[in-house]
Amino acid sequence: MNTNLGVVVIGAGAMGCFFAARLAETGHRVSVVDVDAARLAAIAGQGLALEDDGGARTVHVGAITAAQLSGPADLLIVFTKGMHTASAIAAASAAIGPDTAVVTLQNGLGNAEVIAHHALPRQIVFGVTDLPADFHAPNRVSSHGAGKIALWSMIDAATPAVERAHAALTLAGFAATIDPQTQARVWEKLAFNAALNPLAALLGVPVGGLNTPEARSLAARVVDEVCAVAAKLGIAPDRAQIDARIDHALRTHTLHKPSMLQDVLARRATEIAFINGAVAERGEAHGVPTPLNRMLADLVRVREAVPEGLAVAG
Repeated sequence: MNTNLGVVVIGAGAMGCFFAARLAETGHRVSVVDVDAARLAAIAGQGLALEDDGGARTVHVGAITAAQLSGPADLLIVFTKGMHTASAIAAASAAIGPDTAVVTLQNGLGNAEVIAHHALPRQIVFGVTDLPADFHAPNRVSSHGAGKIALWSMIDAATPAVERAHAALTLAGFAATIDPQTQARVWEKLAFNAALNPLAALLGVPVGGLNTPEARSLAARVVDEVCAVAAKLGIAPDRAQIDARIDHALRTHTLHKPSMLQDVLARRATEIAFINGAVAERGEAHGVPTPLNRMLADLVRVREAVPEGLAVAG
């Protein structure tokens, strides 16, 4: 097994830094790519201060801009938000050679299709993870608790790209599996995010603020729509798993602020187009009504567009 891969991680956020550090610990040559000069300088100068269930330590990785990429990587992992995928993968195209395995573990739908403008489908590995990670400026990342990763190929086969990604992640201690049902797992996470993230963002409350009969009913109806669209596409997400995950979050993650809420409070663009917006678009294209997902997508876009002087502080 090759334990000295050239690895590029696009996006120096919580997940990007966590995966970069863990992969670097196994001996891979890892660089994180980002546009935030201050963050890159902190990582380059001080390393990544990693804290997980294995303890606290400092891991050194490369920290560069896309313009500094010097050639194809063996493994490239995309961890930007969906609205940045197109620009990020275009800027980093120098790292994609004919044998590069390109992995997306991003939220939402459509990221693999965007990446396919710069890589062949056989090179693209899509997946989903429920691993937690938090970034603490300027260079500290933490993750506690267990999580899994499911991986599959864009061409619906166990390709060398999938096998390379799986081997690298497994060696780094991640619970990764090559799973032909990964598309269903993606839709399960999509349904969870579609049900809770926009409600938290619009209401300005953490997850625990949605633990009411009315919010639970609304979340369940959003999931109904997501599952109906998936079924029309021949995908069978596990509804019981989705419901159990939502219930668990509402009861135990009471203070957690979903990223969409954090983005709204910080006046950043959200991933709404890749979550509820993507569900609504696919529903409309295939004749499946998705009024709640469309409404939530529209409302979040309205909230994003509120001028700073009119926005109520969170």
